[in-house]
Parts: sequence; C-alpha cells; structure tokens
Amino acid sequence: MNVFDQPTIKAVVFDLDGLMLNTEDIFDLAGRELLARRGLEMTHEIHRSMLGRRPDEAFQAMKDLSGITDSIEDLKLETRELFYGFADEHLAVMPGVLSLLDHIDQLGLPRAVATSSPRDYMITMLNRFGLLDGFQQTFTAEDVTHGKPNPEIYLMAAASLELAPEQMLVFEDSETGTKAAAASGAFAVAVPNRHTESGDFSMASLKVGSLGDASIRALFCRDETS
Repeated sequence: MNVFDQPTIKAVVFDLDGLMLNTEDIFDLAGRELLARRGLEMTHEIHRSMLGRRPDEAFQAMKDLSGITDSIEDLKLETRELFYGFADEHLAVMPGVLSLLDHIDQLGLPRAVATSSPRDYMITMLNRFGLLDGFQQTFTAEDVTHGKPNPEIYLMAAASLELAPEQMLVFEDSETGTKAAAASGAFAVAVPNRHTESGDFSMASLKVGSLGDASIRALFCRDETS
C-alpha cells in the first residue's frame, strides 16, 4: 500500500467478538457443548454460518443446518449460561488491542463499537476490562433492521459520527463483518482469528494478522504529518 491509497481517518470503528475480545473461542466452546448435549457435533459449515451474525440469525442457521428443534429463545438462554461459565476462566483481550486504543486516543480520534451482539452483552464484556467508557459511540444488534453483512450498522455509525463512510477506519475479524464494512464504503481492515481465517476477505482494504500489526499504525501516518 502506498501513501496515495491511505484513507483520511476521522474515526475508528471496532467490531467486538473475536476482534477486541477472544469471545469467539468461548462461543465455540459453548456451541460445541450445546450440540454435544443433543448428540451432535459442531461442523465447519454450522460454525461458519453463525460467525458475525446477530443471535437470532446465528441460531436460526444452527437450527437449519443441524435439525435441532429447540426454540431460538431456549437456545440463546442455554448458550448464555454456558458462555458465562466458560468466560470466567477463558475471557481475554485480543493481542494488540490495548496499545492500538491508546494510540487512537493519543491522536484524538473518536472511536466506536459496531457489533452484531446485543447491547447488554456488549456492555458486560467491555466493562470486564474497563474499556466501555473509551468509546464515544456504540451500535448493537438492537439498533439495526438488517444485520451484517448488510452495511446498515456502518452507515448508521458514519451518520452518527457526522462523517462520510470513507473517513471511517473499520476493524473486523469475520467475512460477514468485513463485507458489511466494505459495502458501506469504509476503509475495512480484516483481522481474522483462528475461527474466521478460512473466510473470503478479498473485499477488505487491508488484511493483517493482529491489531498489533505495524501496517495499521502506518494508516495514520498521513494524517499525523499533514
């Protein structure tokens, strides 16, 4: 990437699950246990179909592909219990998150969260690490009519921040989320994890291995020196 390809960044927007926190690891444990209780296994197809989607859409995909007959509400309640049980032992911040957040704050750029998860969950997760108050705007599953990969949540973020979508730097870990960010017109940076690395990230403006990648800092250089 050369300097002419770099965006003029006026705000930075983060996905939550699997990007800032290792919650995809915990959802994987919970999902496998949920299916194991029914004599089923978590297949790659089921796992991939659920990634990056709002809960109702994710569990509908699980039902469609596994044939389980439980209601979506019952599946959500059971998964919530399993998730928080595993989270007590396994929840952690993803590599590079804290230093990148500090760098963005030093630059004086607003930052926001745009997640497919519910608001109460987002608040609980970010508050576990004292991160919530650092975000000036938050957008969750309840705020949109259409979930990712529809770009609605990122168009909403741009409008709320009073920016053109092209002025937003967006970080996503899943194919679904990266599609949403790219479709909005934002500069989409894909940061796949072990659960999402097999996805198609061809629509991303940049793909990196972690939020600590040096090429991310380079995106801010033009604005710092202009």
